[in-house]
Amino acid sequence: MVPVIGLTGVGKRYGRGPWVLRGVDLDVGPAELVVLLGVNGSGKSTLMRVLAGIVAPTEGAVAGRSAVGFVPERFPAGLRLSARDYLRHQSAIRGAADTGMELLERLGFAGDPDRPMAELSKGNTQRVALAQAVVARPALLVLDEPFAGLDEHSRAELCAMINTAVADGAAAVVTDHTGTRSRLAATRTVAVADGSVRVVDTDSGGTGAVVLACPPDLHAEVISLPGVLQSSRGPLVRLEVLGAEVDSVLTAALALGCSVQEVRRTEQPA
Repeated sequence: MVPVIGLTGVGKRYGRGPWVLRGVDLDVGPAELVVLLGVNGSGKSTLMRVLAGIVAPTEGAVAGRSAVGFVPERFPAGLRLSARDYLRHQSAIRGAADTGMELLERLGFAGDPDRPMAELSKGNTQRVALAQAVVARPALLVLDEPFAGLDEHSRAELCAMINTAVADGAAAVVTDHTGTRSRLAATRTVAVADGSVRVVDTDSGGTGAVVLACPPDLHAEVISLPGVLQSSRGPLVRLEVLGAEVDSVLTAALALGCSVQEVRRTEQPA
């Protein structure tokens, strides 16, 4: 199978700073949906930008990239174009007959499509970003936290759009911290940690959810424990952990002085 996009030995650093990515090999073929996991600072968003062609790697090679539909983790703020004009412009430069307004409606856009995008809510701005990514039916979808800011209806519709695009032969790489990815027909799950990638072994226990109460000065150390794939912080630290590493994460967290509030093991969808 010829990949839609292939990364070989890719590394990325900004100026003379530390390496954000190093030695990344990743192929994504037609009709493949890769879920990319990683905590903040792991290099996940930089890898997504490399896949989308937004930034060039410092070393290594990227081959096979064609038409890309990209949604960044943070969509540019302050755009003066209206949602309608923005989608019309994006459709025109990509040669799409569809203007994307039907997609926008399907995603639950509730604002005025003729108002400047700078005045839209975060959720409605996210819907515009998603519509522009999908409208031209690109060969590769690169969606960084696409479910953020969406309600339940919109998330369900987006999952259907992504699954349909992949079933029709597109490749897709998706990150998600909301748990919505369980509804995606993923073919692989890949973890990014310390600038490198590895395939998550879905035959060795799936993943687990661990909720901890930790002193604030321990948060950074806890989320960097081996096996942690995703994290979120509030009054409690919530971790998604490789199933095979749950026990070792719990042991290490207790040794650091955290208390365990909840542990839940989950099976990967078939």
